[in-house]
Amino acid sequence: MKRLRGFKIGHRFVKIFKWIIRSRRNQTGKRQCLTGILNPVTKIYSLARRCLRRGANRLCGGMKPGQTRLGNEPKTPTVPRGHLVVHVGESGEDTRRVVVPVIYFNHPLFGELLEQAERVYGFEQPGRIMIPCRVSDFEKVQMRIAAWDHCRRKSTFKIL
Repeated sequence: MKRLRGFKIGHRFVKIFKWIIRSRRNQTGKRQCLTGILNPVTKIYSLARRCLRRGANRLCGGMKPGQTRLGNEPKTPTVPRGHLVVHVGESGEDTRRVVVPVIYFNHPLFGELLEQAERVYGFEQPGRIMIPCRVSDFEKVQMRIAAWDHCRRKSTFKIL
């Protein structure tokens, strides 16, 4: 009778099984279970469940970037801490939403834009902050404020 060649799958399976259920040591040398599950059968069960979930998500297509599930509200973009939203544009329909750092409101150039908005819309305008200028002019003001802030910071540092 001819001898079978190849490897025995049993040895490989045992090695994989031991690798899954092994306990790892933390930096102090104590044994620690990384998954929080101590029972080896439970570890294998949870691993199989994760693999099946991942496979089911791949088969079903999962969520594509622009899709939302039924019953879930689409996430609204949030404004970062220390920033405000300003709407820039000459007419009411052609406005652009711009996120501006709060510190810009103290700058004289930005103050001129706010005074211009006060003249056009009045001081007690309800709702959002509207600045009646072209978007390109507003971007120039932003760049000048950023450059001024950079120069000011550079001059405050002294080498001893």
